[in-house]
Amino acid sequence: MTLAFTPDSSDGIATKSFRGPLGGTEHFIALTADGERDLPGQIAEIEERYAAALDALALPEESAVFRRLFISDAMNQAETVRASELVQSAPGNPVAISLIQQPPLPGAKLALLAYHLSGSTIRKRRLSEHDVLVEKNGSRHLWTTGLCAGQTISGASPEAQTRSVFGDLIGALTKESGTLGDNCVRTWLYLKDVDVFYQGMVDTRGAIFAENGLTPDTHYIASTGIEGACAHRYDLVAMDAYSNLDLDPRQVSYLNDFSRLCATKDYNVHFERGTRIAYADRAHHFISGTASIDTRGDVVFLGDVLRQTEYALGHVDALLRSGGARLDDLGHLIVYLRDPTDYARVRAFLSERLPGVPAVIVQGAVCRPQWLIEMEGIAIAPHDAPSLPSF
Repeated sequence: MTLAFTPDSSDGIATKSFRGPLGGTEHFIALTADGERDLPGQIAEIEERYAAALDALALPEESAVFRRLFISDAMNQAETVRASELVQSAPGNPVAISLIQQPPLPGAKLALLAYHLSGSTIRKRRLSEHDVLVEKNGSRHLWTTGLCAGQTISGASPEAQTRSVFGDLIGALTKESGTLGDNCVRTWLYLKDVDVFYQGMVDTRGAIFAENGLTPDTHYIASTGIEGACAHRYDLVAMDAYSNLDLDPRQVSYLNDFSRLCATKDYNVHFERGTRIAYADRAHHFISGTASIDTRGDVVFLGDVLRQTEYALGHVDALLRSGGARLDDLGHLIVYLRDPTDYARVRAFLSERLPGVPAVIVQGAVCRPQWLIEMEGIAIAPHDAPSLPSF
C-alpha cells in the first residue's frame, strides 16, 4: 500500500492510494476549498488542486471513475458547478458525478471526493444520464448517481420519491441482467429534511427490499441515509449507488461486531453495517453511516460530540476488524455534523487519530436529532485468495 497524504495542508490536497499486485492502483482524492472566494473562485481553486493531485499521482484524466461534489446551496450553485471541468468530461471518458447539497465545513461552498483507477486497463461507457459502467478484469462496475424524482411541483411524498429512485436503480440493473439483491453493494440516500422524512423513506425501502427478496433472513445493502438535497425544489429523496454486476457469491460477506452493535433489523431499519467484497489480491470494505449507538440501538453520549465521535470511530474500527481490515486501511472518510460549530474540535480529533486518511467533513443532520455526528468510508485491505476474481 502506498500513501501520500497532507492533512490540513496549505495546498488543500489529501490523497491515499492502494496498489495491489494483480489489479492496479486505486486512488482517493479529497479537496475542500478555502471558503474565502466566490463560487467561481472556489471552483477554480478546486480545479487547480485537483489538477495538482492528478499530476502528483501521475494520473491521466481517463483514470477518473467517480466524483462527488459537496456544495452549500444546490438550487443556486448546481448550474454553475455543472458547467465546470469538475463535472464535464470529454467524449469517450464518462465519469460518474454526484452533486449533493451538504455544505462543506468549516465554511466553503465546494468540496470534492474523487476515485480513480490506474495501472490496468479499464473501459467506461455511459449507459444513461445517471449510469456509468466501468469494465475491469472481466467485472462490470455500475456507478449510479443523481437519482431523484426531478420534482418541480409540490405534493409528492417521501414514500413515492423513494419508490421512484429505487425504481430507476432497479431498472438500470435489470437492463444489465443484474438485480438489487445480487449486485447492489452500496447506496447513499439523501433526504431534504431527515428529521421529518426519514421514517417514510425507511418504511418504503423496507417494502421495496422485501419485494426484491431482501429480508432479515437474507441480507440488506450497506447504506447511508443522511440530510442532503439535489437541485430540484420539491425533491425530498435523492440517491447514489454502486453495484458490481459480476459478483461471485464467494466474494461477499457482511460486517458486524455484536459486542458493540446490534443488527439494524432489531430497530426496524434495513441496511448492513458494512459489506466486504473480496478479490484475489484485496478486499473492499464499504462502511455504512455509523453513529454513537449501543447494542440496544440507543443513542449514547447525548450532547457530547467528541465522545460520540470517539465511540462511532470505535464502531468503524470494530466493523473493519471483523473483515480483517484496520482503520489505517481507510481510503477516505466522510463525516457528517449536525452542528457546524463542532467542526474545529472534530477535525482536530480526527487529524490526531487518523492522520493518514483523507477526510471530507460536511454539514448533514443524522436520522435521529440526538446524533451529533455520523461517519462512513471505504477501506481497502490486502487479501490473498487466488481463486477469487481479480479486481
